[in-house]
Formats: sequence, C-alpha cells, structure tokens
Amino acid sequence: MAQVPGEVDNMEGPPAPNNNNPAARWESPDRGWEREQPAASTAAASLFECSRIKALADEREAVQKKTFTKWVNSHLARVGCHIGDLYADLRDGFVLTRLLEVLSGEQLPRPTRGRMRIHSLENVDKALQFLKEQRVHLENVGSHDIVDGNHRLTLGLVWTIILRFQIQVIKIETEDNRETRSAKDALLLWCQMKTAGYPEVNIQNFTTSWRDGLAFNALIHRHRPDLVDFSKLTKSNANYNLQRAFRTAEQHLGLARLLDPEDVNMEAPDEKSIITYVVSFYHYFSKMKALAVEGKRIGKVLDQVLEVGKIIERYEELAAELLAWIHRTVGLISNQKFANSLSGVQQQLQAFTAYCTLEKPVKFQEKGNLEVLLFSIQSKLRASNRRLYVPREGCGIWDIDKAWGQLEKAEHEREAALRAELIRQEKLELLAQRFDHKVAMRESWLNENQRLVSQDNFGYELPAVEAAMKKHEAIEADIAAYEERVQGVAELAQALAIEGYYDARRVAAQRDSVLRQWALLTGLVGARRTRLEQNLALQKVFQEMVYMVDWMEEMQAQLLSRECGQHLVEAEDLLQKHGLLEGDISAQSERVEALNAAALRFSQLQGYQPCDPQVICNRVNHVHGCLAELQEQAAGRRAELEASRSLWALLQELEEAESWARDKERLLEAAGGGGAAGAADGAHDLYSTARLLAQHKILQGEVGGRRVLLQQALRRGEELAAAGGTVGPGAETVHQAGLAERAASARRRWQRLEEAAARRERRLQEARALHQFGADLDGLLDWLRDAYRLAAAGDFGHDEASSRRLARQHRALTGEVEAHRGPVGGLRRQLATLGGASGAGPLVVALQVRVVEAEQLFSEVTEVAALRRQWLRDALAVYRMFGEVHACELWIGEKEQWLLAMRVPDSLDDVEVVQHRGRVLDVNRTVQELVEGGHPSSEEVRCCQDHLNSRWNRIVELAEQRKEEVNAVLLVENHLLEVAEVRAQVREKRRAVESAPRAGGALQWRLSGLEAALQALEPRQAALQEEAALLAVRFPAQAARLHQGAEELGAEWGALASAAQACGEAVAAAGRLQRFLHDLDAFLDWLVRAQEMAGGGEGPLPGSLEEADALLARHAALKEEVDQREEDYARIVAASEALLAGDGTELGPGLALDEWLPHLELGWHKLLGLWEARREALVQAHVYQLFLRDLRQARAVLRNQEMALSGLDLPGTVESVEEALKRHRDFLTTMELNQQKMQVAVQAAESLLRQGNAYREQAQEAVTRLLEKSQENQLRAQQWMQKLHDQLGLQHFLRDCHELDGWIHEKMLMARDSTREDGHKLHKRWLRHQAFMAELAQNKEWLEKIEREGQQLMQEKPELAASVRKKLGEIRQCWAELESTTQAKARQLFEASKADQLVQSFAELDKKLLHMESQLQDVDPGGDLATVNSQLKKLQSMESQVEEWYREVGELQAQTAALPLEPASKELVGERQNAVGERLVRLLEPLQERRRLLLASKELHQVAHDVEDELAWVQERLPLAMQTERGSGLQAVQQYIKKNQGLRREIQAHGTRLEEVLERAGALASLRSPEAEAVRRGQEQLQSAWAGLREAAERRQQVLDAAFQVEQYYFDVAEVEAWLGEQELLMMSEDKGKDEQSTLQLLKKHLQLEQGVENYEESIAQLSRQCRALLEMGHPDSEQISRRQSQVDRLYVALKELGEERRVGLEQQYWLYQLSRQVDELEHWIAEKEVVAGSPELGQDFEHVTVLQEKFSEFASETGTAGRERLAAVNQMVDELIEGGHTAAATMAEWKDGLNEAWAELLELMGTRAQLLAASRELHKFFSDARELQGQIEEKRRRLPRLTTPPEPRPSAGSMQRTLRAFEHDLQLLVSQVRQLQEGAAQLRTVYAGEYAEAIASREQEVLLGWKELLAACEDARLHVSSTADALRFHSQARDLLSWMDGIAGQIGAADKPRCPSSHLGLLTCLWAATPSPSAVPFPKKS
Repeated sequence: MAQVPGEVDNMEGPPAPNNNNPAARWESPDRGWEREQPAASTAAASLFECSRIKALADEREAVQKKTFTKWVNSHLARVGCHIGDLYADLRDGFVLTRLLEVLSGEQLPRPTRGRMRIHSLENVDKALQFLKEQRVHLENVGSHDIVDGNHRLTLGLVWTIILRFQIQVIKIETEDNRETRSAKDALLLWCQMKTAGYPEVNIQNFTTSWRDGLAFNALIHRHRPDLVDFSKLTKSNANYNLQRAFRTAEQHLGLARLLDPEDVNMEAPDEKSIITYVVSFYHYFSKMKALAVEGKRIGKVLDQVLEVGKIIERYEELAAELLAWIHRTVGLISNQKFANSLSGVQQQLQAFTAYCTLEKPVKFQEKGNLEVLLFSIQSKLRASNRRLYVPREGCGIWDIDKAWGQLEKAEHEREAALRAELIRQEKLELLAQRFDHKVAMRESWLNENQRLVSQDNFGYELPAVEAAMKKHEAIEADIAAYEERVQGVAELAQALAIEGYYDARRVAAQRDSVLRQWALLTGLVGARRTRLEQNLALQKVFQEMVYMVDWMEEMQAQLLSRECGQHLVEAEDLLQKHGLLEGDISAQSERVEALNAAALRFSQLQGYQPCDPQVICNRVNHVHGCLAELQEQAAGRRAELEASRSLWALLQELEEAESWARDKERLLEAAGGGGAAGAADGAHDLYSTARLLAQHKILQGEVGGRRVLLQQALRRGEELAAAGGTVGPGAETVHQAGLAERAASARRRWQRLEEAAARRERRLQEARALHQFGADLDGLLDWLRDAYRLAAAGDFGHDEASSRRLARQHRALTGEVEAHRGPVGGLRRQLATLGGASGAGPLVVALQVRVVEAEQLFSEVTEVAALRRQWLRDALAVYRMFGEVHACELWIGEKEQWLLAMRVPDSLDDVEVVQHRGRVLDVNRTVQELVEGGHPSSEEVRCCQDHLNSRWNRIVELAEQRKEEVNAVLLVENHLLEVAEVRAQVREKRRAVESAPRAGGALQWRLSGLEAALQALEPRQAALQEEAALLAVRFPAQAARLHQGAEELGAEWGALASAAQACGEAVAAAGRLQRFLHDLDAFLDWLVRAQEMAGGGEGPLPGSLEEADALLARHAALKEEVDQREEDYARIVAASEALLAGDGTELGPGLALDEWLPHLELGWHKLLGLWEARREALVQAHVYQLFLRDLRQARAVLRNQEMALSGLDLPGTVESVEEALKRHRDFLTTMELNQQKMQVAVQAAESLLRQGNAYREQAQEAVTRLLEKSQENQLRAQQWMQKLHDQLGLQHFLRDCHELDGWIHEKMLMARDSTREDGHKLHKRWLRHQAFMAELAQNKEWLEKIEREGQQLMQEKPELAASVRKKLGEIRQCWAELESTTQAKARQLFEASKADQLVQSFAELDKKLLHMESQLQDVDPGGDLATVNSQLKKLQSMESQVEEWYREVGELQAQTAALPLEPASKELVGERQNAVGERLVRLLEPLQERRRLLLASKELHQVAHDVEDELAWVQERLPLAMQTERGSGLQAVQQYIKKNQGLRREIQAHGTRLEEVLERAGALASLRSPEAEAVRRGQEQLQSAWAGLREAAERRQQVLDAAFQVEQYYFDVAEVEAWLGEQELLMMSEDKGKDEQSTLQLLKKHLQLEQGVENYEESIAQLSRQCRALLEMGHPDSEQISRRQSQVDRLYVALKELGEERRVGLEQQYWLYQLSRQVDELEHWIAEKEVVAGSPELGQDFEHVTVLQEKFSEFASETGTAGRERLAAVNQMVDELIEGGHTAAATMAEWKDGLNEAWAELLELMGTRAQLLAASRELHKFFSDARELQGQIEEKRRRLPRLTTPPEPRPSAGSMQRTLRAFEHDLQLLVSQVRQLQEGAAQLRTVYAGEYAEAIASREQEVLLGWKELLAACEDARLHVSSTADALRFHSQARDLLSWMDGIAGQIGAADKPRCPSSHLGLLTCLWAATPSPSAVPFPKKS
C-alpha cells in the first residue's frame, strides 16, 4: 500500500499469534507406540482465527471504500463530478486527475480522450507522476493496478492522497515545550485539546475512542455549543450520538457525511476512515477560528493608552518599597542558631509560622500587583504600537523576582532547619520510650522461649515425634519472625546513639543484654532441631520397617497357598501372578536394605543417641529375617508352580503327541488296507504312486519334527519321574507311576506309528518300482509292435528308389532290434528281483504275462525282420537292373542329340544319361549276380543287358566329349539325392519321437535311442551342409538348388531337434516335478515349525517391560524369517501354478496339486494370522507393561503426597503461617505438576480401552483407584489450605490486636504524663495534646477495623469466638481507659490556656483592623475597566474578611462569657474586646462608600469598552459587504453567496446586541464628564457604521444572485458538454467484444446508453429554456450564451447518430459471434462424432461386435438426423446474414463451406465404420461357428468310446450296428456345416491378409483336422463294430458246434453198442460233415 514518509506508521494491527498444541503420548499399537498425533482442537482454533481475521479485513475494506468514496465526492462536488464505485470510476484516470486538481489547486496535464485500456493507463500514469512530483512516495502502486481495479492498492492510493493533502498540513504546537508534532499525532493532540474536560470523553486513538459518538459531539460543542446539548448525551446510546453528530455536521457545518453510525459503532472501527472524517472537522474549525481571531485583533489596543504615566509612577514607588522590605527580611531570617531544647525549637518555629502567615502574604500580594501593573503597562504600550516601558535600574520585575527568590530561599532554609530540629528532638523522645518498652517485652519473651527449648520431650512414636517437630518448627518460625524485632531493638539503640541522645550508655547496655539472650536462644533452638531431626528420621525408618513387616506378612500369607493349578492354563496364570509377586518382593528388598542401612547409621552416631543402639539392631535383624523368610517362601512357591506347569505341560504334550500319532496311524492303516503291493495304498499307476510317496515324505517330515518334541517331552518326564513327589493339592494328584505309564503309552503309540510308516514306505517303493517296470515294459511292447508292423509290412517298393529307401529303413530297424535284444533278455531277471520282494500279486502276474508276450513278440520281430531283409534285397536288385536298363534305353537316343548339341543338362534326367556309364556297369554287375544266383528271370535279364550294352557303346564316344560338365552336374545331383535320403531318415526319426508315449520310463528309453541316432546322423548332416556350401561356391548356377536342399534338410533336422528337445523337456519336467516335491516337503516342514513358534495367542506373555521387549524382539525375528521364506513360498506357488497351467502331462493323474495348493495357501495364511495374533498379544502386553510402569510412578507420587499431608500442625504466628502457606502452595504446585503423571497413566488406560486391550479391565480398575487416591489427596490438600488461610486470618487478627495493644500502652504513658510546666508553655502543650487527640481519633478507625475483623472472624469461625471475643474485650477496655484519660487531660489544658488565647486573639484582630483602615484611606476609582474590576475584587475580599472578623469577635465574646476567668484576666480581655468592636464599626461606612464609587466607574468604562468593541466589529465586516468580486465560476459564486448570507445572518443576529449597547451609551451620554463625551462620540460613529453595513450587505446579495444564475447556466452547459463528450467517447469505442457474451454485454450497455441519451433530451430542453430566460433578461453575455446553446444542440444530434451507427455494428458483431459459436459447437459435435465413427474397436467376439454394430446403427441414425437439422439451421443463418449485407460475409461463407465438408467427411467415416463392423461381424461369426463346430466334433468324438464299449454286458451285433448307423447319420448333418465353414473361410481369405488370414486358415485347419480325426475314429469304430460282430458270430457258431459235439459225444459214449458198422460210419460222416475247415473259421481281429 502506498504510504507517505514521516506520516502515520502504525496503521496495521499486530499479526495473529501462533498456537501450538502438544500431541498425546499414547496411540494405537498398530500405528506405533510413540508416534504423536496432532489435536483436533488446535486445527479448529486456527481455522476460526483465520476466518475471523478474513471477515474483519473484508469489513474494514468495505468501510474504507464507502468513506473514501464519500470523501472523494465531497471534493469533486466543487467541479460538478461524482463517482458511484471507487474501484471502477478511478480506473480511467479522469476522476483521479480532477480530484488531484481540486486538492492541489494546480492544473494537471489534460487527460487523454478514449476508453481503451492504454488511454486509462496513460491518464493514471499522469496522476501518479504528479503525486511523485509532489514528493508523495508510492510503494508497489502502478497504473495497471488502478486500471485493473485492485481493491487494496486503490484504497492505498486514496489514503496516500488524503495523507498528503489533508493530514500532512496539520501541525500543533504544545504549550509546555513548544514541541512540534505532525500528521496523526498532531491530529490526535488537537482532538484531545478540544475535548479536554468533557465527561466520558477520552481520545487515545482513532478507533475505539470514537465508538460511542461523544467525541464527535464534543468537538462540535467545543466550537458551536448552540448546535449540541452535550449534557443530554449518554455513553450507552452510541448510535444516537453518532447519528446526531453526523447529521449536525452535515446540516449546520456543511461537512460531507463520510461515515454512518454502524461504521463506527463496531468492535474494531477503521482507523483511516475515522481519521479522514475527523480531518474535515479540523479544517472547518481551524478556518472558523482564524476568522474569529482576525475580528478581535483591533479591540485590544485602545484600553492601554490614557493612564500609562500614572501607572508607571505608582509601579516605581511600590517596587522600591517592596525591595527594601525584602532586603531587611532576608537579613533577619538568615540566622541559623536554634535552642538546644524541644520547647525552644517549638517557640522559634511558632514565630516563623506567624511571619509566613501574617506578614509575607501581604508582601506577596504587593509583588503580584506590581507584576500585573507592569504587564498592563507593557500590554497597553504594545497594543498601541508604542515603545515598551523599561523600568529604571533596580526596580524591574526581574530585580524583584531575584530578590524575592533570595527571600524564599532563606525562608525555605529557615523552615527546613527548624522543622528538622523539631522532628529530631521529638523523634529522640519517642525512640527512647519505644526502646524501653520493647526491651522489656523482648527480655520477657526470650526468657520464656529459652525455658521452652531446653526441654527434650519428643516421645517414642512417629506421630509424637512429628508433632514435636511441627511444634519445634512453629517455635523456629516464631523465633525467626522475632529476629526482626530483636534487630529493631538494636537499631533503635544505634539510632539514639547516632542522634546523640543524652542517655545513650543505658540504652547500649540494655541492647547488649538482649542480644546475648538472643544468641543463647538461637543456639538452643539449633541444637534441639538437630536432635529432633534425628529422632524424626529414626522414627520414620521404624515406621517404614513396620510397614515392610506387615507387607511381608501379607505376602507370606499369599505364599502359603498350596494351589498349583488343575490344568496348564491355570498353572501358567498362577506362575505369572507369582512372577509379579516376586517382582514386588525384589523391588521391596532394595527398600528393606536401604531402611536397614539407614537404621544402622543411627546406632553409630557419636554423642546424642536418639534411641538405644540395641533396639535398632534388633529391629534391623527382625526385618532382615522376615525378608529372608519371605524370599525363601517365594523361591519354594516358584519351584512348586514351575514343577506344576512343567508337569501339566508335559502331560499335555504327551497327550497331543499320542493323539497325533493315533490319528496318523489310523490314516496309515486306512491307506494301507488294499492288500497287495501292486495296488496298495491306492497306487494304481506310476503317477499315483509318486504322489503317495511325496505325501508320505511330508508325513515322515512331520513325524521327524514331532519325534524331537516327543523325545524332549520324554526326557522332561524322566527328569520329573527321577525327582519324585507329587504336585497339586486336589483329588487328581499325579504320581510318578502315572507319568511313567503315560510316557510308556506314548512311546508304544509312536513306535507303532513309525513301523506303520516304514511299512507304507516300503510298499510304496515296491509299487513304484513295479509300476515303473510296467511302464517301461509298455513302452517296449509298443515299440516292438511298431517294429513288427514295420518288419511285417508287405510293401517292398515299386521301383529302385522306393526299394532302396525301404531297405535303409529296414537296416535301421534291424539295428534298433539288435540294440533291444539285451534289455528284452533281462526282463525276466528284473521282474524276478521286483516280484520276489512283493510276492506273486496280480500286478506281478500281469507283468509276467506281458514279459512273456514281449519275448515272443521280440522273437517274431527278429524272424520277420530277417525274412523281410532278404525280400528287400531281391526286389532291390531286380528293380535296379530293370530300372537302369529301361532308363538307359529310353534316354540313350534322346541324349545322343543332347551330346551332339554340346549343352550342359539342367536337370537330373539329363545328367543320368551321362551317368549311365556307371549305371551300365552296375547293370552288368547286377545281371551277373542275378545269373550266378539263379534268379528266375535270368534270361530276360541277360537280354536286357545285351541290348543296353549295345546302345551304350554307341554313346560312349559322345559322352567323353562333355565329361567335365556332366561330372559337375553329377556331383550336384548325387549330393541332392543323398540329402533327400538323409532328410527321409530324419523325418522318420522325428515321427517316431512324436508318436512315442509320454510315460516316464518309455520316454526316457526312447530319448536315449534318439540321442544315439542323432549322434550317428549329426556328422553326416554336417558333412552334407559343408558339401552343399562347397558345391555352391564351385557351381554357382546350382547354388539355389543346393541351398534349397540344405535348408530343407536343416528344417527337418531342426524339427527333429525340437522333437528331441520336447522329449528332453518332458524328462526335465519330470525332474522339475521331483525337485518341486522336495522343495514343497522342506517348506511344509518349516511351515509347521514356524506355526509352532508363532504359537498364536497361547504363548507365554511377558511379566515385565524388559521381558515384553525381549519377546517382541524374538517375534520380530520370526517375522524376518517369515519374510525371507516368502520368496520360497512364492516360488513354490509359482511352480505349482506353472504345473497346473500346463497340459497336465507332467503331473500325472495321482498328484493332486490343485488340492494341495489351497491347503498350502491356508497354512501360509494361518502362519501369518498366528504371527499377527501373537504380535497383537505381545503389543498389548507391552503397552500394558508401559502402563504399569507409569502407574507405579503415579502411585509413588501419591504415596509421597499422602506422607506429606499426614501429621501437619497449624503454626502459631503470622510469619510461620505465611511460611506454611508458601510451602503448601509449592506443594500444590508440585501436585499440579505431578498431575501430569496421573494424566499419563489415565491416558494410557484410555488408550488401552480404545484399543480393546486384553488388560483393559485391570487398567481401568487400577486407574480408578489411582484417581480416587489422587482426588482424596487433592481434597486433603485443599482442606489444609483452607485451614492455613483461616489460621492466617486469626494470626493477622491477633497480631493487629497485639500491635494496637502496644500502641495503646504507649499512648497511655503519654496521656498520664503529669509534668507541671510554666504558663507560657501551656498553649504549646495544648497544641500537642490536640495533635495527640487527633491521632487518637484517627486511630479509632484502627480499633473499629479490628472489631470488624473480629466480628467477621467469629461469624466465619465460631470455634474461635471465645478467644476473639476475650481479646476484643481487653482492647475495648484499654481504649476506653485511654480515651477517658485523654479527655481529662484535655479539659485541664483547655482551661489553663483559654484566657491567654483570648487576649492574643483580640490583639491579632486589632492589628488586622488597623491595617484595613490604612488601606481604605487611599481611594482610587481606577483609570480603566481592568483597574476598576481589580479594585472591586479587592473590596469584595475586604468585605468578606470584615464579615469573618465580625463572626470571630462574636465567638470570642461567647467564649469569654463562658469561661470562669480571674478578675485581672477578665478585665484585660474586656478592654481588648471593646477596642476591637469600636474599630470594627468604624470600618463599615468607608467600605460602603468605596463600593459605590467603584461601581459607577465600572459602568462608565464598560459602556465605552462595549461601544468600541461593536464599532470594531462593524468596521471589520464592512469590507466584506462592500467588496465587488463576484467569482469566476459557479463554485466561487456559491462561496461568495454563502459568505454573504452568513454575513447577513451574523448582522441580523448581532443587531439585538448592538441596539442594547447604543441604548446604554445614550443613557450615559447625558452625563457631563470627559468620559461621557467620549461615549457620545462613539455612539454616533457606531450608528452610522451599522446602517452602512446593512445596506452594503443587501446590495451585495442582489449582485451575487444575478451572477449565480449565469454561472449556473454555464455550469449546466459544461456538465452537458462533458456528459455528451463522455457519451461520445463511449459511442466511438472500437471495442466490439472479444466473444459473444462480452459483445452482448456491450450491446446491452449501448442500449442503456441510447436510452440514457433519449432521456437526456429533457435536460437539453431545460437548458434551452434557461438560455431563453437569460436572453430575455438582456444579459450582457447573451451572444456567448446563445452560441453555447447551439453547440450543445449540435453535439446532442451528432451523439444520437453515432449511437445508431455503433448499435448496428454491435448487432452485426453479436450475430457474427453467435454464428461462430454455433459453427464451433457444430464442428466440435462433428469432431466428437468422428471420434466415435473412427473408433478402431471392432469387437472381441461375435456377441461384442453384434452389440457394437447395433449401437453404431443407432448412433448413425441419430447423428444423421440431428446433424442434418443443425447443419440446415447454420446454413440458413449464414444465408440470411449474407443477404442482409453483413461485413463478414466472406468469412461466414468459408465457415459454411468448411462445415459442409466436415459433415460430408463424417458421413463418409460413418459409412466406412459400418462396413468395417459388418466385415468384423463376418469374421467373428466365422470364428464363432468354427468354435461351435469344433465343440460338436469334440462331443461326437467323446461319444465314440461309448459306442465301441457299450454298457450292456452282452451286446448284440445288431444293436451295435444300429447305434453306429445312427451316429453316422448324425455325422451327415455336420458335413454341410463343415462345407459351409470351408466356403466362409475361402471368402474371408480373399478379404483378409496377414495374421487374420493365418488365423482363419489355422482355425479352418483345426476344424478340418478334428473332422478328419472324427471320420478316422468313426472308421475305426466301424471296423471295431464289424470285428465285434464277427467275433459274436464266431462265438455263436462255436457254441452251436460245442452243443452239437456234446450231443455226438453223448451218442458215442452211449452204453448201447452199435448194431452195425454202417451206423458208426454214418456218425463219422456226420462228424466230418459238421467239422468246418480251418480256413472257414473266422478269427477275431485285434482292436
């Protein structure tokens, strides 16, 4: 904010304080045990404070704004300007410039016309630059801040202007030190000066001091009392006071109303606003005062001219007399010699007092008259501009002041010396009396206390000793308090000696005696305290010992309990309680040792012994013995409890182990009930056997872990059995025999479990070996069947190449068969080894059958292989020969042409022609072999050989010519053939590997065979690759074919390697599975141990804080181990999930990982839960131990407090009570500080309750007892505090009574003093006695106070009424005695001194009357009004003094008549009385005459003075009425009119006063005297001047009225022109708005402006009427007026035209912005729709894309409808605006074209999106149909096994065939679907490419593959059904034949012999006929 240097610096309030709140100590354990939390109350308080400060700041800103606005308007009114909003109206700089011009009176640069921001910034910069030139410092205020309407800186700028032009000019000079103040301090001082003396007005600031409104009313009343009746205002009615002051200032003073009552009557009024308003009062009243002062300057000159000479002469005469008296008196009183006695000093002081009261005042009055006289002279001379009077040397005021100062100095020294001497003498007398009295009292007190402290009756118990200690402390406190009194005696003696008292030796002797007795007493007290402290300490130790013995007896009673628990939980609970008890015993043992040591120290003291040492030793031994016995019992009790816990724990462990073993044994028996090893325990195959073995390993791990625990438990049982004895008091006493029986039972159970586990493991191992052997045997049988199928194949090739390939394959097969000869031969031995251990079970028998089958099958394979090898050799030889011959015959003729053409062949066919050279040789060799071997076709072979040789010989010559080229191609072709052969072998190996079963043994066996084959083929494959590379380099033309062959071979080799790798991975997967099972087993073992270590909430809980810390540390270590194991758990879970995520082949059917995983996860989470539960229990126990620690501390504090509050005695003196109160307050402070410890414990308990701690009930109970004890201590402390306060009141009362009693005794001694003195000393004694009586009367209040205190004390404490009442009675009696004695002595002294006083009084009155007669003889009427007034005042004082003397004479006469005087005295008094009466009567007449003359002179001088004053007043105002200046503007004319009206009102108001003066002057003008003549002349002058003044004022008013009309017209014209100019600037603004809203606002504003212009027409008409009126009046400036009116009319018309033009432009701009908004909205809408239409989302599946397509169809419909409507509306609007001639028609046309293009693009994008969705729907529909079709195919395949193996026990062939035909009929329905799927795939492949095409083809191939497999499976099923039907027919025929054979056999075996051989032959014939041939019997086929 802007500020002015040197001005107000303290405008801002202090910053808000920061509050901090400590956080609570106890928190939830989950969040940390020592974490601090902030309190909610601090946040709420801070928020309230901030909101409050913000509200006050806003309120202050609003008040400042309103005040500054009114202030600115008050000054702008001079130039006809007005603002409504301070922030907005100052922004353009116009108003700010006008304001600065008005305030400074200077002309600023003309503001720039224009309403743009740059114009406003330029105008504000001009104003700010002007302020800088005026040396106004502006801090952080720039033109942009004002233009932007920054509230704070705008207010700061206005306040800176107020400071510079309104407040800075204020300067007030104080009268004391002429200090010059400025700004705020000066204004505040002025307000304070003006309001001084007003009740309830105390201005200390500019805020709260003005809130009640009295300060404003006081300022107005000070200057204009006729406007405000201040006496009727009250402080409570603030709003009324403020309203009255503001209204009065506005109506009568013309001050603008800057404030409202509510702006001031508030909690914190705004200081700046009040300063701004008060400044206006200051300037107004300062101007009014200046006018008043100017009017009175002339009237002070004329009164000082006439009698200056006489006054000067009189001044010199009086000055000389006064100086002579001063010098004479100084010489007399400078003598400093005094009488060396009290009475002499008193007489000298009385004489000096008479001088000061009688003689000096008269001279001081003369001195004052001289000063007044000289001041009058100088004033009159100065007023008349004459040279000032300079007194002659030695007679000046300064000389008199100097001499008078010397006189006063001498007087002061004389009086000080006299009074000091008098005080010293009186003080010495009083000191001596007080010393004697105090010495007597001190000696008596010291003797009594010495006797008291010499006694040692302390007692033999602690209460008695404590009471003695308290009594001794009271004595000490009393003695310590009395020390000051003893020192007071010594100080009194020293003071008497220093002052030179006459009896100083006696005083010193008495002082020494008192000090000796005091020293003796203090020594006795110290020794007694030492002895008493020793006794008290010893008794405390004894008391502590008693407490400890009682406590140990209680503990022994608890330890005698024989309860050891009936179960483990109870035993552990008792042991935990015993641990706490032992902790208490350990803690108390240290205390016992400390007590014993402390007690023994007392037995070793030297000198005083507080007790017999033997007694101390006996007590120490007793306590020590009790402690030892208690510790022994505690140890025995712990041993019993630990033994009980060990026993119960052992029993529980044995029972748990036996139960666990029983359960496991039961499980093993249930699992092993299967019988034989082959099928034992559910091990039906290899995988189930592996799973059972893994489970059995886990069980063995658990058994091993449990075995260690059982062995430990058994060892503990043996130890307990060896210890012997019984534990427990109940009926269930456990003996050694029972424990041994339980242990033996557990051993037996465990042994049976281990045996069962071993048996199960053995069975499982045997079963696994057998199943493994069976799996390997199955693999071998499968391979042998495959080998048999290959060896028995009837295909021997159809040509040479196929025969050669089959021969190579057969050689490989033969090698593999020979390789398996050894394993096949060892099968029986291996089976015998495995079967011998397990017996001849079903599995062994089945294996033996399969071994026999394998051996037979191997022999068959061997035989068939040998036969097939021979057949292949023959076929190959024949095919090779025929092939060679045929090829050569076909190609020889053709290749002859080739050889002739000399062209290198490009293919193998051509090369073979040249190659026939080797082939012909081979043919010849083959033919030779065939012929020699006796081949059936030898002749034919030989013919072919001859024909070939004949043709070959013809071509040999041609072949030699192209030998090199042909050889090259031959090499390439040979290489390619060899590559093809190797590729075929690799393919066969790959297919063999892929078709191998996935069983573990078979797979391992197949993998080993494959590895051997790969080792054999790998060098050949590498060699072929190298050969291909060399040939490619050597023959580049054949490089492509070579590379292609190499790549194909590499691909086949890679496929084989992949298959081998897959096989290896399968084997590796099995290994990983074994490793996984091993890791799982180890992890489960650890998990069980960790769960046991975690223990849940059943583990041991800590009994102390250290144990809790240790358990938490161990538990945290367990957590670290769990965290470390978490990686193992995650690895096992990941491996499990990986195994489960596979195809399941690695796991096998027996390993149910999916069942194990939830159990593993449950065990892991159970471990975490157990750890958390245990941690929670330990944390709660730790927090509870912390609570117990704080509780013990709090209990210790309470015990200390209880000990401190027990046995207190009330002290007996004020000092001791105050000391006790101080100690008790310190104790209470300590209690308050210790209360924090209680709060810590309470907060800890509350935290336990909130957290639900397990110990919350114990904590709550302990805290309740703690709080009760704390409240009890606090109550006792408060009660003791109350007792101390009561005792303090009583002791104060007693001390006051004692002091008053002492004072009464001292005064009684003075009152009873009957010393006889001389007569002249009677009066002094009377005076002293009067002073004594006055002191007595004054101290009567002391007695009344004590009585009130006593009454109050008796009312409040009735138990003290007797002693208080007795003490009050004694004091009243002493006081009554003192009063009676004093009254008697007063009567005696009064009667003795009254006569003398009467004579002296009459003499003094006579002197005073004589002096007054001398003053009345010199009668001076006075030369001026001041002198006359002074004489009247003196005369009035004389008259009052005479009246007083008259009353005094009457009183003296009454006293004379009342006193019984002696005759001589009575005569003397009568003479004096008569003389005084006569002189008093003679004074009355001169006084009356003197009054009459002075009154007449005063009236004459007063009238002359009033006439002169009125004449001066008229002459002062006459120039104002006669001036001709009319002013150059409306404001100036108004000011002149206002001044002239004020002058006329003043003349009218002053007329009454002036008429009164003229009337009085006319009455005195008839007198004949020089003074009356002067009055008459003044009257005439005054009358003429008065008439001229009234006429001039009337003429002046008429002239000003005419000027006002013209200036008003000019002003109105200027305002109209300015308004028209402002409106023109607004109309000419180029601002058409930045957007639609701003343009609409501008348009509305413009319409309002136009309406304002229309409304202003009436003002123009009114101005025209004023112009016509002035022209009709014939004003001299008529031409100028007419010209101005014409200019105004032209401006108005031009303004209306400009407004119409701007309105059209704004309307067009508004429509443009509206169109732009609609276009932008539509474009944005189109863009949003384009985002939706261009979405790449095409659906995840068929349903999703269907939903997307439906939504997009709805979206397209809605978008098309809405978009066409909106586009049509925008196009229509653009067309209408273009047709209307809009200036931006081209832009709008561009907008229209762009919008239409965007709409077209959107429509195109929507079409594209619809096509994409349709295509995506077709694609996803294909995938969906494929999935459905594949699902149907799979379902059909699942139904096939049910067809081939129907559930019927004896199915018929017909039913099976019918079922198969139905199934085939269902397949016919799928044919169309498959065909449709193929057609759809073909169509989609034409549309899609890349990965979509691959996915389509892949899915199609999957479906087709499934379909082919289904068809193949169906064909197999058909064959199966057919073979089954044949088998059924065979069985049927066999049954029929058997039946027939039985019948025949029956006939053959009949008893009857045949009758003839023919019958027998017929039977044989029937038998042969019925017997079918072997070829006719059908055999079943192997399925």
